[in-house]
Amino acid sequence: MDKKKLGFTTRQIHGEGHDKPLHAHNMPIFQSSTYMFDSPDHGAALFAGEIKGHIYTRLGNPTTEALERTLTNLEEAEASVVFPSGLAAIQGATLPFMKHGDHIISGDTLYGPTLSLFGDIYARYGISTTFVNTANPDEVRKAIRPETKFCFYETPANPTNKVSDIAAISEICRHAGVKSVIDNTFATPYNQTPLTLGTDIVIHSATKYLNGHGDIIGGCAMGKSEDMDIVRTYRTATGPCISPFDSYLFLRGLKTLSMRMDRHNKNGLAVAEFLHDHPDVDKVMYPGLPDDPGYKVAKKQMRGFSGMVAFELKGGFQAAKEVLQNTKLFILAVSLGTVDSLIQHPASMTHAKVSKEFREKQGLTDNLIRISVGCEDTEDLIADLGQAIEKAKAAVGA
Repeated sequence: MDKKKLGFTTRQIHGEGHDKPLHAHNMPIFQSSTYMFDSPDHGAALFAGEIKGHIYTRLGNPTTEALERTLTNLEEAEASVVFPSGLAAIQGATLPFMKHGDHIISGDTLYGPTLSLFGDIYARYGISTTFVNTANPDEVRKAIRPETKFCFYETPANPTNKVSDIAAISEICRHAGVKSVIDNTFATPYNQTPLTLGTDIVIHSATKYLNGHGDIIGGCAMGKSEDMDIVRTYRTATGPCISPFDSYLFLRGLKTLSMRMDRHNKNGLAVAEFLHDHPDVDKVMYPGLPDDPGYKVAKKQMRGFSGMVAFELKGGFQAAKEVLQNTKLFILAVSLGTVDSLIQHPASMTHAKVSKEFREKQGLTDNLIRISVGCEDTEDLIADLGQAIEKAKAAVGA
């Protein structure tokens, strides 16, 4: 049976393969830092790369490798490399391809720490970044220089759900000899597979939807084998390896990804429609709404619109603060993609270290709320947001 022709849910359950140690039904946790050699010659052959096997968990671990096989399958990649966080994956998928004097084009709407990584940390080492509105592919084309190595962006982007045309940007980058890299965290491979649209490398914060239960920190990069060999060598040399236990939890979470995403997609759209029609809401940002600026592009490249919703309240920051204070089911916490619903205020939380000027350029206002719509009953989530908005209205007199 050709595994590439199997459905997504079948592949997420069986993607790791059936060749498991000791005939275990589930891949065991290989919680070992090192591995024994049969003989001095065996150890020498492993280090020389003459035979395959395990030496030390920083170099490779059976549990982590089973996870990487599944991720490769789901994202329709040639290879995958797992990291201990999403930011580590971003660094691992970009830095080993660059040197002092190189240049990155980045989307101007990103997770706050990613902006800091490019705009601050990389800048210290002589790698410059130009931030552009990737929703307009022409801005990417105009920003390309001879020293440009990457175009990095999120779609949908955090936190405003800005949508960029993957195929168009991939084509621009290909002609210019620039690698295109997408953070696919908001969408997941269930809703969107950028590699099939021409992207070179896809990364995820696996902490979010891929794991889905809010109990690990992890990240991954996926793409062509030749690129992932470079990324894996970088990981080996610099040390950011995920723990075997986290790999196990990550792999376990993946087995229910499609079922969870069906629910996230359904609930996300229902909540977005409720907020869109609410008289005390100024604006809703969700690519599944027909009047959203990114709807046409999202319909073309996405199979579902996920559970991330951003909205602006009438009544300003104080009204937003009151909503956050008064939800009962939406948990006040950062992160996203868990089975339970989360709510947060980007301007004072995830994007607090981003300058106000840059936040405003992103469309990230002080009254913007970001919610991660979970898998609870739809009616309960809508009722919870409704009562919190009513309390906010009463408190600020909006």
